[in-house]
Amino acid sequence: MTLITQPEELEGFCQRLMATDAIAVDTEFMRERTYWPKLCLAQVAGGEEAVAIDPLAPGMDLAPLFKVLQAPHILKVFHAARQDLEIFHRLMGGVLPQPVFDTQVAAMVCGFGDQVSYETLVGKLAKARVDKSSRFTDWSLRPLSARQTEYAIADVAHLLPVYRKLAARLRTTGRGEWLAEEMAQLTSAANYEITPMQAFRRVRSRSGNGRMLAVLRELAAWRERDAQARDIPRAWVVRDEALLEIAHHTPKTPDELARTRGLARKFAESATGAEVLAAVARGLAVPEAEWPETDVRREIPRGVGAVADLLKVVLKLKSEEADVAQRLLASSDEVEAIAADGENADVPALHGWRRQVFGEAALKVRSGELALVVRGRKLLLLPMPPGNGPAAG
Repeated sequence: MTLITQPEELEGFCQRLMATDAIAVDTEFMRERTYWPKLCLAQVAGGEEAVAIDPLAPGMDLAPLFKVLQAPHILKVFHAARQDLEIFHRLMGGVLPQPVFDTQVAAMVCGFGDQVSYETLVGKLAKARVDKSSRFTDWSLRPLSARQTEYAIADVAHLLPVYRKLAARLRTTGRGEWLAEEMAQLTSAANYEITPMQAFRRVRSRSGNGRMLAVLRELAAWRERDAQARDIPRAWVVRDEALLEIAHHTPKTPDELARTRGLARKFAESATGAEVLAAVARGLAVPEAEWPETDVRREIPRGVGAVADLLKVVLKLKSEEADVAQRLLASSDEVEAIAADGENADVPALHGWRRQVFGEAALKVRSGELALVVRGRKLLLLPMPPGNGPAAG
């Protein structure tokens, strides 16, 4: 068990990692009281070593670790990598670790089910157990206990053996390219770049009113910038419910703003209240041609619901046949889009390996070229005789 707290220790460890071809990486962070996730610990395993690196130690400089994370000859193995990548993207100035292997995604490709846990994979593939009793500890407090350090290092100690087992399965099944597509998406910098003017899409609104959405867009962008500048959670600036009410009622004076449920008069009459009113005014001034498009969930056309239900059966069938997680193949919304629009549906399920496994069959069932047939206890997809049944429109 090693906890690195000195810059020279980190430098020596990272130099040794440069001679390896794969490392395991995990992080412990806190973000309950901040906008930006606060990195409290980085765990790395490579070669014969597994360590925890304390980024909060006095004088600690993570530059040697960042150099390793960007080294193209070293594969970085994570489990459920998105939040870890978000942290490193920010700390490394908009650069992401490359190349990356996510064991959770690989496990879904290899038939271990949806969002399989690290503990499950370690048990099944590494034949080991992981103690998760310190999962909800406060990682920002110092000093760290020996138990915390041991727990943290355990999160990477078995990750490389799990990776090797999954990589072997991918080679055997020929699904390496499937995972490569998923990793390309996961490591796209666009996933981790925050655009304040798109922040309104995080706020759940059932309204399709373009003017209201234009106001909400300005309000959410203001809140996003304010939360970033003060490094506090969005809800600590203004809660979603209040933001929606303001967007609906478009107050123009502090008195009108003070009538918003959950906002105190003191807030309405403050400098922050003035910023809210200015955001409302900007939203109201947006020309109709520039109103944002609504994200209101599309209604399934009449008569298409049964087709969507049928295609969901096809999705389940194909998921079982291919031994790949159903969630990875297609979402419910994607299936409904295929049922409604066929080949014109612009969804991931009709592209790449997903089309090969599920999308093509879904289109052929929709068009009447394939039919679902029960034979004994099995459900099969069989070609329809020519001329039987009209094609879907």
